[in-house]
Parts: sequence; structure tokens; C-alpha cells
Amino acid sequence: MFLIGQLAKECQVSSDTLRFYEKNGLLVPSGRSDSGYRLYDEHDRQRVRFILRAKAIGLSLEEIRELLDIRLEASQHSCAEVKAITQAKLNAVDEKIAELQRIRVALKKINDACCGHANDKASHCSILGALGSEYELNEDIEHTQCCKN
Repeated sequence: MFLIGQLAKECQVSSDTLRFYEKNGLLVPSGRSDSGYRLYDEHDRQRVRFILRAKAIGLSLEEIRELLDIRLEASQHSCAEVKAITQAKLNAVDEKIAELQRIRVALKKINDACCGHANDKASHCSILGALGSEYELNEDIEHTQCCKN
């Protein structure tokens, strides 16, 4: 049996992290000592490692909770149920990547259009102009708007 500090050290997390997992229903101590300290066993250590691995690949606490529930009664669930959770996360990640790529293209376009000279007045900066424009950032930004003293 482990005390909370021992389990935290074994799993390379803080005791507060384990308390947080408890508070959120991901971890339940196997018992309590006579003095009331939380006690954890090897199963709990494996559960924390499962949580940490799931967290490392970006799963939310709710998704982790679902997977833990399925894992607890694995014979009552299908592999398809598990895959549906990771597929949904993968789809969300793909959407986020596409969004970040759109943001990068727009940022690069306005950044490249600006000369960035220290002696040029910001009142003529093409970046400020593009952000204040009625037009979409995807439209061409003319370099001539920038670098006017």
C-alpha cells in the first residue's frame, strides 16, 4: 500500500494532482489507514499511469473518465466504443490544426507585408491597416501601405 506522497512520487506527480483526480472522480483511494490517511495499491498506481498517458495524448478529464469506466467493465463494452472516443478527439485535433494553419497563413501574410523598420511611423503600418480593414485578411495586402515616413 502507498500513502498519497509515495504514490505521487512513484507516478512523478504532486499529491495535489492525485487529490485533483480524486475530486474529479478519476481516482478513489483503496482505503484509509487507522489515522485516516489515504491508502493506494498497485491497481491505483496503474490507474494513475493510465490517466497520465491519456492526458499526455490530449484527452480531457471527461474522456478519461469514460475510458476508465469502460476499462472497469471492459467485457460489457466494445472496442468500437473506445475507438469512438479517440476518433472524436482525433477529429477535433484535425479541426484545430486546420484552424491554426489558417491563422498562420493570415499572420504570415500581414507580417511579410510589413517592412518592420524601427524608423517608420506605426501610423503607416500595414499590419495595423490590415487588422483595421473591412476586407478579409486573406485578400492581398499591398506592401506600398507600409514604410511611409
